[in-house]
Amino acid sequence: MSASLRGIVPIMRGLTNQLRRLQKLLQRRGASPEDAEDLVQEAVVRLFTYTRKSVEVRNPEAFLTRTALNLAVDLHRSTRRHQFETDSVETLGLLDIGPTPDELLAAEQRLLAMRHALDQVSRRTRDVFFMHRLQGFSHAEIAAKLGVTKSAVEKHIASALTILAIERQRE
Repeated sequence: MSASLRGIVPIMRGLTNQLRRLQKLLQRRGASPEDAEDLVQEAVVRLFTYTRKSVEVRNPEAFLTRTALNLAVDLHRSTRRHQFETDSVETLGLLDIGPTPDELLAAEQRLLAMRHALDQVSRRTRDVFFMHRLQGFSHAEIAAKLGVTKSAVEKHIASALTILAIERQRE
């Protein structure tokens, strides 16, 4: 048996219980049982490597614990790094959730049909309808601006909506 192995064997005999505790500690901190076992083994290999280089490890238990915890942090960081896409946005095949050309054409045709339908009503009815629907004015606000009754505003809006409903049924 080589001199470096003779130095590590007594250390390892005394550490068996600590190695089990260290595995459980790593598992409590989120490592899988397999990862915890691998991390403890890697920490033991590093302890062996240090002692083989004739470096004195004064507290092997503390060395193993700190090394295993550091390795667990490194493992966690590397797995998180792989959760994100590394390719540029331009090369990714992203899903376009915007309207298709057919949908855009259909919407444009509906707007043109509405425009033609609203061309059939009087200018006042069209203005009242746009003030209400596009600009968000209430019936009372429109009546005050135009100097008409609230009832007249309601009739203009009802007239425009009737024309639009008829146009919609034609589609």
